[in-house]
Amino acid sequence: MNSFVLLFLAALGAGFMNGVAGGGSFLTFPALVFTGVPGVIANASSTVALFPGTCTSAWAFRKSFSGFKTLSFPAMLGVSVAGGITGALLLLYTPARSFDFVAPWLLLIATVIFYLGPRLAVLVQEKFHVRPGLVLSCQFIVAIYGGYFGGAVGLMMLAVWSLFSLGDIKALSATRVLLVSAMNGVAVICFILAGTVLWPQTLLMLVAAVIGGYLGARVALRLNAGHLRTVISVLNVLVTIAFFYRAYGRG
Repeated sequence: MNSFVLLFLAALGAGFMNGVAGGGSFLTFPALVFTGVPGVIANASSTVALFPGTCTSAWAFRKSFSGFKTLSFPAMLGVSVAGGITGALLLLYTPARSFDFVAPWLLLIATVIFYLGPRLAVLVQEKFHVRPGLVLSCQFIVAIYGGYFGGAVGLMMLAVWSLFSLGDIKALSATRVLLVSAMNGVAVICFILAGTVLWPQTLLMLVAAVIGGYLGARVALRLNAGHLRTVISVLNVLVTIAFFYRAYGRG
């Protein structure tokens, strides 16, 4: 298959995934690496290519935006931006391969947290008083991950929110897309200024991701909360297995 056809299809699927639940960079990053793009450049190019698609999803969700029940949205936005900048700088100044061995374990934790979220939320709120500072700290850590690599960051974000029972998953889909857009936006600026973007491939994938992002958001709006949780859980498992195989399964 022609490399540009592969990149277009990967970005189309990635944009759709990001519109539904997240995890799209898992498609675009390996596709770029498969076509011969070095790791750091592939990571940065993937982030830039998917960013407009995420913004398109945010636009499709514009009438469904919902804040958090017990937490300030501006505070969550602020820590998301700060974490995104921190993560992007870590990517630019640390070995690109190092994260390959950490990402699967982070995704595994996110998968378990999201799947057990409703039950864990009851236990957490019975045993502990969930303070805003704790939620903001967790959001900052997730945002660092988002700026550094970003693979399935939307899934990880929903996992944390599910644990703290910040609101209905479907209602928070628009909020997730907006915050992912914010953390990716500052990362995109860092990557462009650092000159780590491969523009011909990135522009092609950008167009495909915009189309997929809008379609994914429209599909997500038609799913009920229970179905959406099932879709996200399945994506969590598939993405986690694939990350473990990429990091440890190739000898």
